[in-house]
Amino acid sequence: MSKSNLLMITTLGLILTIVESMRFDLQSGHTKCISEDINSSAITVGKYNAVNPNVGFPLPDTHKINVRVTSPYGNNYHHGDQVDSGNFAFTAAEAGDYTTCFTALEHKPETTVAIEFEWKTGVAAKDWSKIAKKEKVEVMEIELKKLLDTVTSIHEEMFHLRVREEEMQQLNQSTNSKMAGLSFFSIVVCLSVAGLQLWHLKSHFERKKLL
Repeated sequence: MSKSNLLMITTLGLILTIVESMRFDLQSGHTKCISEDINSSAITVGKYNAVNPNVGFPLPDTHKINVRVTSPYGNNYHHGDQVDSGNFAFTAAEAGDYTTCFTALEHKPETTVAIEFEWKTGVAAKDWSKIAKKEKVEVMEIELKKLLDTVTSIHEEMFHLRVREEEMQQLNQSTNSKMAGLSFFSIVVCLSVAGLQLWHLKSHFERKKLL
């Protein structure tokens, strides 16, 4: 295979590989949560650390955080108390939104903690350099393996989205049926009330001998 084809495969693999990396500030006593929609059986790794405001000096005690990673059903996948850095790795047991929450410890006066967080899921979570050494494969082969894994991941994501779409269609159909029943019931009630009003007026006029 030519170098141009190899470059194209590598570029395509990089485009389809998604890594969520960010840096944000957190005030003392406040919490920030980040969610990621993850398919079941997908590999997930994360790494976080509080940034030292004074380079070359020990990290102050004010820059300690509590970290918790939970599944869509509230299961705990990672928990760190009063830490300045850490990492986690797991295979998702259920599909849905996984949430990582960072809480800065209470401190007076209030301080700002800068946090760096990197979250990799699916293909991006695999350490391809270790895989290459373990399996003794060439650069071309590892790129093809990466591309194949990426395509598989996209196929699984499309299947997941299709299932979500079918669930939404069923929900819409159920809602429309309920709305139709409610509308019919409302019409029956309105007609019944109108009939009772006419009967009451007719009875009243007959008693007054107006009819």
